[in-house]
Amino acid sequence: MDKENVIVNKSMDFAVRIVNLYKYLKSEKAEYVMSKQLLRCGTSIGANVRDSLRAQSKADFNTKMHIAMKEASETEYWLELLESTEYITKAQAESMLKECVEIIKILISITKTVRKNI
Repeated sequence: MDKENVIVNKSMDFAVRIVNLYKYLKSEKAEYVMSKQLLRCGTSIGANVRDSLRAQSKADFNTKMHIAMKEASETEYWLELLESTEYITKAQAESMLKECVEIIKILISITKTVRKNI
């Protein structure tokens, strides 16, 4: 794996944080529904980014990146909801949301660039 691929690295690091938050929510807060949704979409970002590396075409690559962007947007929603319902603190949410928004911005940039080159 290319160690310089920023979105691959950021999405993997973010997925690790999501898994750890999921474990915390289950064990410390006994929250199972929203945390499971967060786990699914938060880890799906990196899975789709990784899948895009083996895309069959530029269009396929762009589709995978676009799916990753949608998953990141859903992740942002669940993080905001978990903060609003006081399952996570404002500080926890801000840290995760900052990283999530950064990933979304990178994915938007990638999809715009690829779309121009298709």
